Amino acid sequence: MEILTPRPLRPCDRVAIVSPAGIIKPQIVYKSMPVLVDQGWTTYVGAHTFDRYETYAGTDDARYADLEAALTDPDTRAIICSRGGYGAVHLLDRLNRLPLREDPKWIVGYSDISALHALMTRHGIESIHAPMCKHIAGRQGRDEDSRRLFGILSGERRPVSYPAHPLNRPGTATARLTGGNLAVIAGLISTPFDVITHGTILFIEDIAEPIYKVERILYNLRLNGSLGALAGLIVGRFTDYTPGAEGQTMEDMIARMVEPYDFPVAFGTPVGHVDHNIPLICSAAVTLNVGPDSTEITYV
Repeated sequence: MEILTPRPLRPCDRVAIVSPAGIIKPQIVYKSMPVLVDQGWTTYVGAHTFDRYETYAGTDDARYADLEAALTDPDTRAIICSRGGYGAVHLLDRLNRLPLREDPKWIVGYSDISALHALMTRHGIESIHAPMCKHIAGRQGRDEDSRRLFGILSGERRPVSYPAHPLNRPGTATARLTGGNLAVIAGLISTPFDVITHGTILFIEDIAEPIYKVERILYNLRLNGSLGALAGLIVGRFTDYTPGAEGQTMEDMIARMVEPYDFPVAFGTPVGHVDHNIPLICSAAVTLNVGPDSTEITYV
């Protein structure tokens, strides 16, 4: 399938803010909107962005309605998810029936929004794993990650570079980039939205997952053949977990799990539930170069 790139945003293009998963405080969204307007875009919130239903930002029908409206509106060119949480997976079946390739839009977010990136990957459309409203509002769009996000939306594709990690396995690979929050994408294994596929460069991150649960996922991938068939692995940040026996870290365990393979592995990637969360373009063709002094991700 040909991979489609949503067109770059132009002045006055509409940017929607919707809540496909967890509940968001209105003030966070409202503080982020002037930052987007400063980029020259027209920003609006979905009709149900601030809804509340149990732990979700509205019922499944309400959250779906906002996404459907934004995805089918010819004037809306990007959709920024207000936050993660849990709930985006509820919407995949219905969203999958929309004609997404007829007029592809940028979808922006991370964490639970990895389910929507998986949807777009299934349809061969690039999307952006990137910070959301809290980050944009808190830093007023002046930080490196917000500027990179706005640059991607405007058509830029600057390389990503960061220092080498002691656990890195050097090497170079060129392939499609897929991934996101590991717990979310692991829940989509063997479904039509499975992004852990042969020959891709996979990036992973997570929060508050015990080492043994992440190891269980990696064993699943080892046993079904997916782990060994990767072209490369990018390990983002795993936060809010308790180290294992004798101080074993999540990175130690992951390094052990990938020992049998020869693809390049990059640890210490600033992606995930951390203040410095580098935007990455899902489904884009990239070259991963894990060198002695630095790791570089270049769009090709």
